[in-house]
Amino acid sequence: MSEFYHPPVKRSVEIAGHKTSISLEPLFWDKLKQAAEREGLPLNALVARIDAERIAARSPPGLAGAIRLWLVANGQ
Repeated sequence: MSEFYHPPVKRSVEIAGHKTSISLEPLFWDKLKQAAEREGLPLNALVARIDAERIAARSPPGLAGAIRLWLVANGQ
């Protein structure tokens, strides 16, 4: 169980031609990679889709929070 308690890891992703850094715990990076594979998308493309949905929200969270919420809402 203790492997879940790991500080966030910062990684660079590209969204619409712009690089940005996202800090997520390793568990969420793993789940995000699995979701991208399942959706048949590159990781950057899935992050871009989540970002577009986040921006359209009434009260958009930060990108890292949006990714975590998306993963939970989509059964990851």
